[in-house]
Amino acid sequence: MKNLNLKALFVGDKAENRDFYENQMSRLVNEHMGWREDYIPSDMAAISEEDKEQPDFIATKDHVLDVLDDLSQRMRSGSIPWQSAGRYWGQMNSETLMPALLAYNYAVLWNPNNVALESSMATSQMEAEVGTDFAKLFSFKDGWGHIAADGSIANLEGLWYARCFKSIPLAMKEVYPDKVAGKSDWKLLNMSVEEILDAVAKLSSDEIDAVKAASSRSGKFINQLGKWIVPQTKHYSWEKALDISGVGLDQMVSIPVRSNYRMDVDKLEEAIRDLAKQQIPILGVVAVVGTTEEGAVDEVDKIVALREELKKEGIYFYLHVDAAYGGYARALYMDKDGEFVKYDDLAAMHKEYGAFHYPVKLQEDVYKGFEAIQYAESVTVDPHKMGYVPYAAGGIAIKHKDMRNIISYFASYVFEKSTTTAPDLLGAYILEGSKAGATAAAVWAAHQVLPLNIEGYGQLIASSIEAAQRFRDYLGNLTFDINGKTIEVYPLNHPDFNMVDWVFKEKGSTDLKEINALNEKMYDYSSYLDGSVYANRFISSHTTFNQSDYGDSPLPFVEKMGLPESEWEKEKQVTLMRAAIMTPYMNSDKLFDFYTKGITQAMQKKLTEILDSESK
Repeated sequence: MKNLNLKALFVGDKAENRDFYENQMSRLVNEHMGWREDYIPSDMAAISEEDKEQPDFIATKDHVLDVLDDLSQRMRSGSIPWQSAGRYWGQMNSETLMPALLAYNYAVLWNPNNVALESSMATSQMEAEVGTDFAKLFSFKDGWGHIAADGSIANLEGLWYARCFKSIPLAMKEVYPDKVAGKSDWKLLNMSVEEILDAVAKLSSDEIDAVKAASSRSGKFINQLGKWIVPQTKHYSWEKALDISGVGLDQMVSIPVRSNYRMDVDKLEEAIRDLAKQQIPILGVVAVVGTTEEGAVDEVDKIVALREELKKEGIYFYLHVDAAYGGYARALYMDKDGEFVKYDDLAAMHKEYGAFHYPVKLQEDVYKGFEAIQYAESVTVDPHKMGYVPYAAGGIAIKHKDMRNIISYFASYVFEKSTTTAPDLLGAYILEGSKAGATAAAVWAAHQVLPLNIEGYGQLIASSIEAAQRFRDYLGNLTFDINGKTIEVYPLNHPDFNMVDWVFKEKGSTDLKEINALNEKMYDYSSYLDGSVYANRFISSHTTFNQSDYGDSPLPFVEKMGLPESEWEKEKQVTLMRAAIMTPYMNSDKLFDFYTKGITQAMQKKLTEILDSESK
């Protein structure tokens, strides 16, 4: 909607929308209580008035109150105030959408289990609709998706798909060799997902079951499927996924990133061609859209183009996009009809909807990366990150809904294979078993209020990106004069998304070890490690780029700070402050000015304390 007001969608950092939230929560709870009361009113009540007067009943309730008091105290003293409009800029946490909170708290009263329809008639249908939303977000015309526990499970599921698909042709050769007659193992291991789906479609139901039984799920062929290629900026969940899936960590190949922290596609091509010369197939390639340390967006379009080029040479790989963090940002490029807008038309659309209030730069290469996601086989996307819904809500979308049939399992006591429809079958197609229907309700409500295009999430994501670019520009002009010393601030490269990294450095210093120590101390003073976190006027996070993980990609940044290459070679790491700028409020000049002044004062105080302690 053009007149969307984001401030009406959150409780507010000072509980400004408290009355609305409390009234709606009370209304929904009352509706649930009425639902209980109205169910066959003539039934005998299980808890009588006499029961409620018993001493042990009263004592038990008093004990519950004591526990809840303890819970309240622990939560208030042991939680980070990340709902703040401009004090918490650290990990990927922020305000959560009020409709999602209300939906979650309401639905949890029914405790629906989305593994089976009889346990979750309403929320299973909601999850099916959310899956359709995911598929549409990534322009999968025949796609499907579902909510997962988190991004790590979704990534594991993506690898599960790749492993199963890559092994199907070899299984067909073993069980029904005539079906793949004339094809070498190399050709079988380089069949595309579409080719494999076409081949499986020609099999009978019993033949499909036999082929699946002989595939990687039996333990066969896994060591023949080839390498799983990731960028150096990969999420740590990929190591777990390779371990759990049986593919093995030895099969992981890490591709260097450039100084913009995107995968070096030239190096990717070199690695694939080198492996192909050795007749080592590629199980799959992972592209990251929204790295968790830098907010970088890999050049998915170039990876797709490379795959098309290699396909002509008989080389093919499964492509998974890990957009756990950045996936929702694709809504910024989608018009109200869910169509991906041409780059030259973006500015006009954003102006029409009032998406930005600051000269935000949306780079064309980032745009192309988002556009090309539609050519991947699977995508991880996390509603509990840029979807602004409560934990835990990961998600995955696949390009073709028929892909599910390759990995499916059926439990007769939960659903009947021959008669079920999409919502009923969820448990057959996912890694998880029982799963919270309340999560589906939360994500569904968020999507109903904010569609996954410029009329909804596009504007929310825009506010986050705007705040990040504003903050980076602000940092780039920031210096501190402390006891005769000048402390400079060096922000990392222009963010592809909403992550901002920066370094504090004493002017003239060429000692990287000393600079790293200063930033480690700033983190200590600006994080949960500070005992008075609730009173802390600026809370942030940090990260370390080391040579073992990043190669020499951080070197240009180190040199930009005026340090020689020898310092990088000596220390082999650089420590940076890090902030995921998720706050939905900082697209206001007035608020941005207020909070950046407050943040600057807090930084000044912390730097003074650090330098004073060092001089003693």
